[in-house]
Amino acid sequence: MEKEHQIFGIRAIIEAIQAGTTVDKVYIQKEASSELMKDLMKVMKRANVNFSYVPVEKLNRLTPNNHQGAVASISPISFFDLETLIETVVENGKKPLFLILDQISDARNFGAIIRTAECTGVNGIIVQKAGSAPVNGDTVKTSAGAVFNIPICKVEHIKDAIFLLQASGIKTIAATEKTDTTIYNVSLNEPVAIIMGSEDRGVNPSVLKIVDEKAKLPMFGTIGSLNVSVACGAFLYEVLRQRS
Repeated sequence: MEKEHQIFGIRAIIEAIQAGTTVDKVYIQKEASSELMKDLMKVMKRANVNFSYVPVEKLNRLTPNNHQGAVASISPISFFDLETLIETVVENGKKPLFLILDQISDARNFGAIIRTAECTGVNGIIVQKAGSAPVNGDTVKTSAGAVFNIPICKVEHIKDAIFLLQASGIKTIAATEKTDTTIYNVSLNEPVAIIMGSEDRGVNPSVLKIVDEKAKLPMFGTIGSLNVSVACGAFLYEVLRQRS
């Protein structure tokens, strides 16, 4: 975590959240239970800030300063409201292309996906607050700065985002091997949102139940899977091929 993208100390984090700073995640020392820490927990919950409990050793690695049991990572970007973004894209007469990342947790994969998304004209990327990779220095570097050029929306639940997209006339397509249909046999020349799953388990089964279509890439090797950023690129460029 870059020093310019972090805040340490309980009171400093409370003040940052209350001032409207985009706090990506707060790391809390396990078993910390001071009154000030309880105040921080209340402020985080009211503001829906993502946090996790970690050993003190991790906090000491993040900063050599007196962290008081709490270190926060600050996002270098501001996040967009999904409903407003959808309305803007639709009203502009564009053929929407959205990308949903279902708890992709590796910052470099996230950055690589953002870079490809920006190159292929994606109108917005949607991630879940909990369990998703942060926008940090690795993300910015791997995206080659594209993270500053494409709207990113954080939502409480991926399924709610899918329902909103569907209600707006946007077809949702999950990238999954749990189908016989390849991406080349799915119509993409219409408003679509592509859903990519996490590195370890793919798209959540509960998400697969509500999407409009499922699609996979043909695989011929013995490994049977691609890096998620590579697979995402293949899907997005098939969208461009069909639309050209």
